[in-house]
Amino acid sequence: MQPERRERFLSGLNTLMAEMPFTIQASVIRKEALRAQYKTPHHPYHLSMEFGLERIMRFLEGAGNDQGGRVTHVIVESRGKLEDAELELEFRRICNGSNYRQRRFPMEIIFASKHVNCSGLQLADLVARPIGRYVMDPTQPNRAWDLIEPKLFRSPQGNIQGWGLKCFP
Repeated sequence: MQPERRERFLSGLNTLMAEMPFTIQASVIRKEALRAQYKTPHHPYHLSMEFGLERIMRFLEGAGNDQGGRVTHVIVESRGKLEDAELELEFRRICNGSNYRQRRFPMEIIFASKHVNCSGLQLADLVARPIGRYVMDPTQPNRAWDLIEPKLFRSPQGNIQGWGLKCFP
């Protein structure tokens, strides 16, 4: 791609991201720290999903949303038959009460192939790397983070840590 076309594309994408109304719930697992801290750590992908589902539930029940009792469909990228089966089992375990609230989450999982070009999954892919880069080194310049950060869910006091961004451990 020519440099000027690339810049136009990125500028348009940045404008679209800034103007789109959406809220981000992100969880980051520091895998090396997880292995160093726990003798037999939980699967990092499953931990990340648990933290994400807990925060989504908090968001759905939050002020003005009034969605806590409705079924929410969670779309995840299909990773293969075995991986999908393991993930679905973990999803159902979390939603059936094995979560920090010890209560049922009214959520259903939907697997989508990468070939479907699901806009939500594409958006998740776009925001994941800049969030990871920010967590790894918050002092590094990160223009994408600057666009993403205002979209993160916040506590009533405006904090993102533990609300729109969960980092563990």
